[in-house]
Amino acid sequence: MTPIIMKNTIKFTKQGILMIALFATLIGFAKDSNSLIRKGARKTALVLKDVKVGNLLTIKDNYGIILYKEAIKTEGLYTKGFDLTELPNGKYFFELEKDLEINSIPFTVTNNVVGINKDEENTIYKPYVKQEKDLVYITQLNPNSDKTVINVYSINDTETTLRFTEKIENTQSIEKIFKLKKGNYKIEISSKNNEHTIFINN
Repeated sequence: MTPIIMKNTIKFTKQGILMIALFATLIGFAKDSNSLIRKGARKTALVLKDVKVGNLLTIKDNYGIILYKEAIKTEGLYTKGFDLTELPNGKYFFELEKDLEINSIPFTVTNNVVGINKDEENTIYKPYVKQEKDLVYITQLNPNSDKTVINVYSINDTETTLRFTEKIENTQSIEKIFKLKKGNYKIEISSKNNEHTIFINN
């Protein structure tokens, strides 16, 4: 399997992925030395269902800057307490990256008070890519049927040439097969302001 580089993709509102509750007392995570967790401070309890070892948990600000990052080391249920009250006023979000999806839920900090709106919880789906010799299979969930554009570029040294483009509409499940001659390629899958970039070495 060739290396794959992916960025943000299609968003889909989904309930029940991340459950967050605010606690005003210590909830047993004082041993964590991360600066976002402080003994005795008010805690935000983050509970993640159906996690796997290697899933990546991050806390980001509204500009996408990572403030906290952790590779999950447990299977099933994950629980951890965070003191978010010391963050500057602004918008933030938790993000759990899995194999084929990214679950996120935003929160705000206003004058040391944390506010969480589960109605804004969403899931970003990644494309699944499989390469067999000169054939490249791409599938991706698109629950909102967002207009999606696929561009295939050939890469020759520093020159990039568009070889194929397609606009997909009114489709909740994208399924494509590309037959590529020997060479290097870049495939872009974009919808709204979200984009995946996949590099293929054939």
